[in-house]
Amino acid sequence: MTDVNMDSEKIRCSSLRELCSGNGKYIHIIESFLSIQIEVTSDGFMVSGANSAKMHFKHILAAIEKFLLSKEDIDEQIIQYFCIMENENRLDSFCLSLDEVLIVTPKGRSIRTKTLGQRVYVDMQRHNEMVLCIGPAGTGKTFLGVAMAVSAFRNREVSRIILSRPAVEAGERLGFLPGDIQEKVDPYMRPIYDALHELLGEDALLKYTEKGLIEVSPLAFMRGRTLDDAFILLDEAQNTTVEQMKMFTTRIGMNAKACICGDVTQIDLPRGVKSGLVDAAEVLQNVQGIGIVSLSDSDIVRNPLVQRIIRAYNSRKERGANEA
Repeated sequence: MTDVNMDSEKIRCSSLRELCSGNGKYIHIIESFLSIQIEVTSDGFMVSGANSAKMHFKHILAAIEKFLLSKEDIDEQIIQYFCIMENENRLDSFCLSLDEVLIVTPKGRSIRTKTLGQRVYVDMQRHNEMVLCIGPAGTGKTFLGVAMAVSAFRNREVSRIILSRPAVEAGERLGFLPGDIQEKVDPYMRPIYDALHELLGEDALLKYTEKGLIEVSPLAFMRGRTLDDAFILLDEAQNTTVEQMKMFTTRIGMNAKACICGDVTQIDLPRGVKSGLVDAAEVLQNVQGIGIVSLSDSDIVRNPLVQRIIRAYNSRKERGANEA
């Protein structure tokens, strides 16, 4: 029997307006991915293509509607991700795991993802050896990265955690700061220490640090090492150079996971120096085992004021680009 039935099938949709926004770009993405033809009607779609492709479209549509009903925002990246997960027969399991607890803190707080973008971030980390996460301040890039590292450590998926940041920000360099090396490094690592303190508690953090099972150090200390059986997080990766990023990504050893996160709107490198994070997102986008996820202002989970601030800056940037 042939799988192809080119007769059009009517499929109703309660979220027609959202799916058809942006000149139908979401529909075009699905059409291209499934090799089907979709015609918009007053209350849904007329779909032509292979029977299996029509079924995939129904699954994708159901997932999209579920997210829209739960007040989630969709964008091109999310639509593409839904298509990929459906192709890998993982879309249903992804939808079922949305309320999954990542980790429970010593104080009993359950850590869950709060936005769709964050869920994609966590899901990508689980199904890839390395993930690049790019997004604005307040989207939970660092905290979730540390939470995934602690979860993998607790579940004995890895035997140690290595957390790093480039120690160059706002024009300061370690050599010009007062104190010994630990005193120089600590201010740069404070956000990571804060996350570890909340997720593990003071006593456990001290114990694991003393045993060398958790290491927090500047990126420069990674050179020349091979990092096996570890979860490695590189934070503030927008402030790496291309050479530093290449050095870091090639440290990954056997049974290792890597999470690289940063905000490309807050690059503190000297003018004319290309960000290693920007470069890596371009070079590594089609490498098997590497996932790239972009969080947006809709994923900001801090004070709502932060979201409004980010949008204001983005709006000015867009106006400047249009005027150029």
